[in-house]
Amino acid sequence: MAIVPPMQDPPRAAETFVAENIGLSIEGNAILSDVSLTFPGGEVVALVGHNGSGKSSLLKMLARQLVPSAGSISYGNRDLRTYSERAFARSVAYLPQDVTTGSDMTVRELVGCGRYPWHGALGRFTKDDEGKVEEALQATHIEKFADRIVGTLSGGERQRAWIAMLIAQDARCLLLDEPTAALDVAHQIEVLSLVRRLAHEGGRSVVIVLHDINMAARFCDRIHALKRGGVVASGTPSAILAPKTLQEIYGIDMDVISAPTLPYPLAYVC
Repeated sequence: MAIVPPMQDPPRAAETFVAENIGLSIEGNAILSDVSLTFPGGEVVALVGHNGSGKSSLLKMLARQLVPSAGSISYGNRDLRTYSERAFARSVAYLPQDVTTGSDMTVRELVGCGRYPWHGALGRFTKDDEGKVEEALQATHIEKFADRIVGTLSGGERQRAWIAMLIAQDARCLLLDEPTAALDVAHQIEVLSLVRRLAHEGGRSVVIVLHDINMAARFCDRIHALKRGGVVASGTPSAILAPKTLQEIYGIDMDVISAPTLPYPLAYVC
């Protein structure tokens, strides 16, 4: 596996998200209720569960795209509400599930958008900004696509370009909403391998919404499972991949099988 080129600065310690008794209601409908979870710094943490379980809503609250109806969320021991927009964007980067912009840009231009929190709309693009863009292109191995139009890339290449933009943002935490949803298995592995490498070798935290429990177990350090807006399980992949726990999460009979080359079992539907 390729190694990320050395950064100009050593990796900084990743911050920790803590959600305490979070609730969310929209137009009278309870989306989340009494959710308390910790997202440790420096780990890749998956949010899993069936459709409508509240995964994306929770991620949006971590990203300050939604405001909790109850409870509180802190990041780096500070309430999210105390951050200015620019200060928060310099530390936390969010990639939504449906990205509809940027298709007409070159990859380099798209990645350069990640520098906005550092110089603003009217600020001058400096040598430091250029260096951060080049580092991000190299870290995601898409420097050869730098002058290509984003819309001409394959699905996996586009996802790497968007992740490169988050890296150029110099954020210490990445929030990713189903970044592999429209990808085939090969590109899923490619993108998730990249995400894990960026976290473990770059000192970043990642919170990622995933549907495939086996992919979550393979690439994530911790799994939080939601069901009907509440937490039903939380732990390491080995702890989550147990028949009783899987049945509780997904509401169907599931079992696991040992995989000789993996430190955790593989889940399947009975």
